[in-house]
Amino acid sequence: MRTHSRLPWRAWLSLWLPVVAWLGLIFFLSSRPDLPHPESGWLDNLFGMGAHTLEYGVLAALLSRALAGRMRGGLLVFVLAFLYALSDEFHQSFVPGRTPDPLDLLFDSLGSLLGLAAWGWITRRRASRR
Repeated sequence: MRTHSRLPWRAWLSLWLPVVAWLGLIFFLSSRPDLPHPESGWLDNLFGMGAHTLEYGVLAALLSRALAGRMRGGLLVFVLAFLYALSDEFHQSFVPGRTPDPLDLLFDSLGSLLGLAAWGWITRRRASRR
């Protein structure tokens, strides 16, 4: 397996461009003062928790794909996703109508763990088919 430093630039770009695009989408959504959401209190909470879990699950899977083959890659992915979630909550403190929420950080972290688990399951399954 080639290390990332020896990958051709197109291969490197194909690994990292989806990560950067997803980070940009998260930033864009965090910049919106009011996103569409259900009016019901419990449904709104469920939708919000699910959205945070999904967006950071996808981020963790994309980071796992980009960092495949790295020692302690899972830990690195979790730390990177957590730091981005932390910076995202900080960013929201400057957006009118948005506030940082520790509960969002919790669901971002949960999503990262689920994304890591899903990526691990997918790669093990692919390896067992070969």
